[in-house]
Amino acid sequence: MQLIPGTFETYDEETDERMTRASTYERPHAAARPQAETGDRGPVSEVFLGVDIGTGSSKGVAVRADGRVLARATRPHRTATPRPGWFEHDAETVWWADFTGIVRELLAADGVAARAVAAVGVSGIGPCLLPADAAGRPLRPAILYGVDTRATAEIAELTAELGAQEILARGGSPLTSQAVGPKLRWLARHEPDVWRATRRFFMASSLLVHRLTGEYVLDHHSAGQCDPLYDLDARRWNDTWARQVAPGLELPALAWPGEVVGTVHPAAAAATGLPAGVPVTAGTIDAWAEAASVDALAPGDTMVMYGSTMFLTVMGERPMRHPALWGTTGVRPDSYCLAAGMATSGSLTDWLRELTGSDFATLLAEAERVPPGSRGLLMLPYFAGERTPLFDPRARGTVIGLTLRHGRAELYRAALEATAFGVRHNLEAFADAGARIDRLVAVGGGARSLWTAIVSAAIGLPQQIPAETVGACLGDAALAAQALGVDTAGWNPIVATVEPDEDWRAVYDRRYPLYRELYEATRDISHALADEVTAE
Repeated sequence: MQLIPGTFETYDEETDERMTRASTYERPHAAARPQAETGDRGPVSEVFLGVDIGTGSSKGVAVRADGRVLARATRPHRTATPRPGWFEHDAETVWWADFTGIVRELLAADGVAARAVAAVGVSGIGPCLLPADAAGRPLRPAILYGVDTRATAEIAELTAELGAQEILARGGSPLTSQAVGPKLRWLARHEPDVWRATRRFFMASSLLVHRLTGEYVLDHHSAGQCDPLYDLDARRWNDTWARQVAPGLELPALAWPGEVVGTVHPAAAAATGLPAGVPVTAGTIDAWAEAASVDALAPGDTMVMYGSTMFLTVMGERPMRHPALWGTTGVRPDSYCLAAGMATSGSLTDWLRELTGSDFATLLAEAERVPPGSRGLLMLPYFAGERTPLFDPRARGTVIGLTLRHGRAELYRAALEATAFGVRHNLEAFADAGARIDRLVAVGGGARSLWTAIVSAAIGLPQQIPAETVGACLGDAALAAQALGVDTAGWNPIVATVEPDEDWRAVYDRRYPLYRELYEATRDISHALADEVTAE
């Protein structure tokens, strides 16, 4: 089916047919577009807003049509952990409050005028499960993505019920803590009162779209991580399995991340300061918006995202499947993706920062003086279990080789090296799946530091560094601009390349097999300790 700007795809379970439903958006003529005065920079005809809801903070950006960033805004927030292995966000006080606060801050910045906003794009952490009633009102805090491991029993149950090979063949991914389907069954089993009231579900981006436009819509990529509810080859909901896993749940209409799905309605305009009638795109999960921010969307493009968790994507021309990775659609209708994600990375270094009472600048400066190999330390970064390619929620962090001469500098460098080995492990899985890696682009808060150099040395590949590493919110703005026909090719050029240090690489080539062996050697002990804590 040809996708048309200003429309989005939906699926009718009753007739078993796909349809195209027109949104209310019609692109205004250029002559009707207002202009915002920006002092000595001259008039700006269009401004695009992008807002991303992250694990530990939300970020927003206002970008001119020529790619110039006019304003940025950030809101830190906390993730609730009511029980070990549970990670939650309150949709009102985190997702919606962050969004409205960020938008108002951006609109108040110099050079930005509300009347000049041409479109809004959104993204957020995912896949998440926010149960809601028929009116879209949240019924409990959102259950977050793969770091939340509460549905272990339901993963095993559904895998046995539907068949592991069939799940991989139909959905593109095995059932893991990343999947929404098992968490839906967990909700029905453990919170029956909430489940009886549940009619809809949201992720961070789709809730924002709903609040802004009233539309109940989810992008194809996010839907593709609702395993086993989505059919990857058919690119539609798998209604048979959906009814089996979550009977009575109304599934959202499907759209591509860069499609306009509605416009800001009056109530949302009053809450945010945006003008009513501004187009809003469907949005997506943050990692794919981040890939859009650096235009890493062509086959062979690989993105390494340095954030609270390390995330990797590689694009392809056809569906790719691997039992230790996630196979999904891409951002564009003609693309597919393999994805990998570690459970910790930036969150691990943040833990060390808090533990030592230091700051990142000091720790990085000290770690730079430590030789590769961290003076005999080796760490496993599984402090919150591990996602790909182990899919082991009971894995645990390990440090081996400690002596009395080791300090925080060696520990910090060992943590950076541990995440680098995790990247190498995942890239090997990409290669096993037949993915082509033509170039690597580094994004996120850690993309301009010692960390990037360590990763390049550990994997033996260069990484490109873009001018802007502001994050997914820039990709949101770019997708919104593209939806209105703006050419964003020059928005975020590559400005540097990190080449592997060959001396470091030799050290890491020797150390990597030990990293792999350490997990095998300590797995049973880690599982026993994890089970003991869970039983408390």
